[in-house]
Amino acid sequence: MMKHMPLPLARRVLGARVAPIALLALAIAGAASAQETVLQIDAAHTKVEFTLGDVLHTVHGTFTLKSGDLRFDSAGKAAGELVVDATSGQSGSEARDRRMHANVLESARYPDIVFRPDRVEGKVAFQGPSQVRLHGMFEIHGQAHEVALPLQVDGAGGQFTATGTFPVPYVKWGMKNPSTLFLRVNETVAITIHTVARPVPAASDRQP
Repeated sequence: MMKHMPLPLARRVLGARVAPIALLALAIAGAASAQETVLQIDAAHTKVEFTLGDVLHTVHGTFTLKSGDLRFDSAGKAAGELVVDATSGQSGSEARDRRMHANVLESARYPDIVFRPDRVEGKVAFQGPSQVRLHGMFEIHGQAHEVALPLQVDGAGGQFTATGTFPVPYVKWGMKNPSTLFLRVNETVAITIHTVARPVPAASDRQP
């Protein structure tokens, strides 16, 4: 039938037929590209460590992760929340830890340290190693600051392990420097995260 139509009319008819198919293809491609991966952070297998140097030696300590989840898609968009218990911080010295909680972190007033990711730079390999940067807002001492967390990720056995370190310029961010007449410490502390995350099945894949 179309071979007997004038050429301009045939083009319009063909375009009217092809357009919905093209739109459907674009919609399917968009949905695939935005397919979301949801991860649950295993708090029991997560270590949050801090390292603070001074003129005599380096102070090492830990915090406890309360909870964590992470969502990201192939376009790099991310969401979720990692909540660290600020009151759990300890370095092996009761006197030093009391000063840290009372004078620096003020953890009784600000009991949570929270990281909220918003995008992933790089591709996460579901099998084998990959290196990415997780961008987001890091909230500590009642204020949020933009950070980029470099992560070494390894996917294996249906789960991910990840390790990353980033600096926290706590004095610049409004916290007190605990230095004294006889002790001088750095004004930046390094935070290192070692964690294990497991994919959360889609609702359609879960058992009723």
